[in-house]
Amino acid sequence: MAAMGGTSPSIVEYFGGEDGYRCGYCKNDSGNFSYGMWAHSLTVQDYQDLIDRGWRRSGKYVYKPIMNRTCCPQYTVRCRVLHFQPSKSHKKVLKKMLRFLTRGETSKINSEGEPMDSHTEDTSCFLLKSQPDTSQSELQPLSTYTEKVESEEEDTKGELTGKTDSGHTESCNEKNNTNLSKPLDPAKVGHTPPKPGKGADLSKPPCRKAKDIRKEQKLQKLLQNQTGNHSLQEEAQIAQKSKPKANQTKSVEDFIFITLPPEAVHQLEVRLVRSSPPSSQFKATFQESYQVYKRYQMVIHKDPPDKPTASQFTRFLCDSPLEAENPPNGPDCGYGSFHQQYWIDGKIVAVGVIDILPKCISSVYLYYDPDYSSLSLGVYSALREVAFTRQLHEKASDLSYYYMGFYIHSCPKMRYKGQYRPSDLLCPETYVWVPIEQCLPSLEDSKYCRFNRDLKAVDEGNVKELGRVRILHKRTVMPYSVYKRRQKGSSDEESVHQYATLVGQACSERMLLYKN
Repeated sequence: MAAMGGTSPSIVEYFGGEDGYRCGYCKNDSGNFSYGMWAHSLTVQDYQDLIDRGWRRSGKYVYKPIMNRTCCPQYTVRCRVLHFQPSKSHKKVLKKMLRFLTRGETSKINSEGEPMDSHTEDTSCFLLKSQPDTSQSELQPLSTYTEKVESEEEDTKGELTGKTDSGHTESCNEKNNTNLSKPLDPAKVGHTPPKPGKGADLSKPPCRKAKDIRKEQKLQKLLQNQTGNHSLQEEAQIAQKSKPKANQTKSVEDFIFITLPPEAVHQLEVRLVRSSPPSSQFKATFQESYQVYKRYQMVIHKDPPDKPTASQFTRFLCDSPLEAENPPNGPDCGYGSFHQQYWIDGKIVAVGVIDILPKCISSVYLYYDPDYSSLSLGVYSALREVAFTRQLHEKASDLSYYYMGFYIHSCPKMRYKGQYRPSDLLCPETYVWVPIEQCLPSLEDSKYCRFNRDLKAVDEGNVKELGRVRILHKRTVMPYSVYKRRQKGSSDEESVHQYATLVGQACSERMLLYKN
């Protein structure tokens, strides 16, 4: 797929494999290994393809764990939201929020194990990486080399256009946008029976508790034996009517979009604001949002007061290489990077940082006001993002997955990401998705696993023609075959081959690899 909406191509600088650095999960001082590159700009399609090959961004730095070397292998995990059903623990969190909003009730104990995607420590090394000393003028191509070269089937074309108009940066307010606030039509969600091994069969009634079955049987028996007792008859009939049907399990939307009573104690509003390029709403709420982040880092992650600065916050959670794109067949809010702000009674209490991509919503980070820790906002925001993905699917049919970052089986506190079922893990060798149920037995035996059971399967997207990799050199776009011939004696072929292998042939032919 070409760049959407006529956006300029992605431009990256590849750094190669990093030396070992400190792991935020097992605390190993030098056991964490990854490949990295600085993304000056990325189309949403290129980033979609990159995360489908195990990459992930922290600000504008994009990294890919070296899976067979790193101390805590990080597997990309996604939830198939069209078939998602909340678990018992998920429903408890949703009900807890409803009780808080309607009656002001708060639990004394924080039942949430960890916030959604709390990987600050793991990415702290990336925060120290400054943008390369590359002048912006060097990143503006003036020409494209079009001479026929060996092994090239066609000219390398694609005159570069200006960046997309930033006019479509207004926020999508969930409260006012009817498309984003109505429950989903179950028919559109499409509960098709899964294949064996793909998870629970959602077309069948869920299991019922023995206690409920016994209670129902007792009422029916009493009703039969006491036909003259009208009050008992009425009690049994009311119990039968009030009991939800077995095949009508409550969805996330049933909890989220319920109408609160007029006497509700608190009011919740969820606003989606574009963070890059920053919309007017984002700019207007920047300071308040930053203060929530600062308190979160200091209280939850024990950061010293001078560490979570406004510039660090900006580089980590506001700056993004993703180009804003608004194609006619995409979601109303467009694609790109956003902050989903949770407002209670007129103040920000939590912010979910997300990327909206052609096939998914990718969760980047979640920070919240520590005073609201009892509401399990990490879990609640994840469930809201699942529902949000399903809403966007109604307009953009390909957008049907929720990416939760990395699943780290060797780190018990990070296993909660596997509880959003049905979900898949990405095979680190062939880059195919495998249901998590099939992966867990292998992960119990070994930290690093190839999930694809077909031993003959290979990476179908691997680089096949190195000469076709696109290079940006001296403001000229050219295939690597031409760049190599011009350099005469250049010794970077190994690095370029490694880059192309990691990003895949398709991305290597679309993205521009900057060479100074």
